[in-house]
Amino acid sequence: MEARIDRPATRTFLPRFSLTSGAQGPLIGLILLCVIFSFTSDHFLSVRNGLNVLDQVTVLGILAIGMTAVIVIGGIDLSVGSVLALSMMVMGWLARDMELPMALAILLGIGAGAVCGLASGLLITLARLPAFIATLTMMSVARGLANILTDGTQIVGYPDWFTALATVRNFGFLSLTVALFLVLVAVSWLYLTFRPSGRNLYAIGGSREVARLAGIHVGRVTIAVYAAAGALAGIAGMALASRLDSSQPSAGLGYELDTIAAVVIGGASLSGGVGSIGGTVVGVLIIGVLRNGLNLLGVSPFVQQVVIGLVIAAAVTFDTLGRRHNR
Repeated sequence: MEARIDRPATRTFLPRFSLTSGAQGPLIGLILLCVIFSFTSDHFLSVRNGLNVLDQVTVLGILAIGMTAVIVIGGIDLSVGSVLALSMMVMGWLARDMELPMALAILLGIGAGAVCGLASGLLITLARLPAFIATLTMMSVARGLANILTDGTQIVGYPDWFTALATVRNFGFLSLTVALFLVLVAVSWLYLTFRPSGRNLYAIGGSREVARLAGIHVGRVTIAVYAAAGALAGIAGMALASRLDSSQPSAGLGYELDTIAAVVIGGASLSGGVGSIGGTVVGVLIIGVLRNGLNLLGVSPFVQQVVIGLVIAAAVTFDTLGRRHNR
């Protein structure tokens, strides 16, 4: 019995050496978008605009890395935007009101995000709440706590070295926050591709029961994934605070939807078991390029929401049709 379970898992979850494996369709879409906007705007293909796009998608990209792991195991996390806000408020409150060293405040802010993710994972595994309800609860709790810390007021003014992380382009090219995002992409891709524990996420998303019978501790892995997603939301909060030079309890509103959209556009399946870091990066860039290009064309932000919604619907439709065809 065990041999029959192990052999299919080995074939199904072999490492993928291509960063964009499984995301060729979204990648073609991204290239087409770039071609279209290059003809419609004289400024789109400039180096400066390309760097602006990277700066603008950094926070979303860091959030999307954690969301990729969550969706791969067949879960969902609606709390990442609120956890981002709570993390940056915890950091600001500790640094300003508690007068802790800034570096320590940053670490504790990220830790607050990890605790929120841990709580969501425990609600899902121990309380048996659906992921939707558990993370919806955390979304409300985290947003409330973010406002309670400073009575709904923002914290402004951080050390120059902290704001320089997002505003200074080293060697005239990359800010440290963008560099951190790229490092996180590389590390997470290596983990999901080459580590057995990373490939276990795909096994859980494919079938939790089969994964359990194969000896995978499904509950522990689920908790760890949500805790990691919370920590990444905390890191994204630090990146956003550095860029804004402030912490705002209203930060991150709607980010959870953009994050889920980026992962789905990148080829992940909301039913679990399918997804890749490369695809997520492509999805993040599609959203970033869409918004940037439409801004250059002077398109209303409200119209941009409609366009992105249609792109999400198209991505999910293609995923569904592809699955039916494979059957």
